Amino acid sequence: MAQKIKYNGGCHCGTVTYEAFASCRLKALRCNCSICKAGGFIHVIVDKNDFKLLTGADDITLYSFNSHQAKHTFCKHCGVKSFYYPRSHPQGVSINLNTLNVEKTKNIHYSDFDGQNWEENIQSLYENEKN
Repeated sequence: MAQKIKYNGGCHCGTVTYEAFASCRLKALRCNCSICKAGGFIHVIVDKNDFKLLTGADDITLYSFNSHQAKHTFCKHCGVKSFYYPRSHPQGVSINLNTLNVEKTKNIHYSDFDGQNWEENIQSLYENEKN
């Protein structure tokens, strides 16, 4: 397993900030579901224990839809979703690669997930993570 390093990130206005520990070889997932596609969210999933919200806890609003298992978090001021609690990884946090300082790594591996057909494809997501 690749060594974990600390990354920082946050929303556009800087109210919501976080730190996360992840591999120096990031795995980024592009999803075509309605909310990821509309918001430009590119997933980097980390364990909840590797994520820490630093500022802005009171400045976050929640949104959920469909099964209401995923908890989407948005900055109340600028509207950016820098992270959320995904249905697919209940023990994890999905960080938006677009809000993460990736200067520490030049090694980002992208893969695609057909979230428009979530139920039919979720097993393939777990299988791809093993590789």
